[in-house]
Amino acid sequence: VQLQASGGGLVQAGGSLRLSCAASGRTFSGWTSGWFRQAPGKEREFVAAITWSGGSTFYADSVKGRWTISRDNAKNTVDLQMNNLKPEDTAVYYCAVEGEKGWGPWGQGTLVTVSS
Repeated sequence: VQLQASGGGLVQAGGSLRLSCAASGRTFSGWTSGWFRQAPGKEREFVAAITWSGGSTFYADSVKGRWTISRDNAKNTVDLQMNNLKPEDTAVYYCAVEGEKGWGPWGQGTLVTVSS
């Protein structure tokens, strides 16, 4: 499967963005999907995940209550609605699926820049 993240951009603190991840090559079928981010000079970190059914979602403490992950299996997309953005949310955001060998594949990602 190939994953393409989109929707990043420049936004002021307190603003919102919606990221979208589209799968090609094959569907997300059966996989838990998630979002990760990597800020300059830092390691990639987990942000949010959603099970295939959408029945369970998981969030990093830093985004809990501000962001919402969702999926549309018919459209083969996984979205991340980011509200109340903070400068520390500035990073490249990646989507991935949790396969047998762990999370991946890592595509280009989409850059989110939050100005103060």
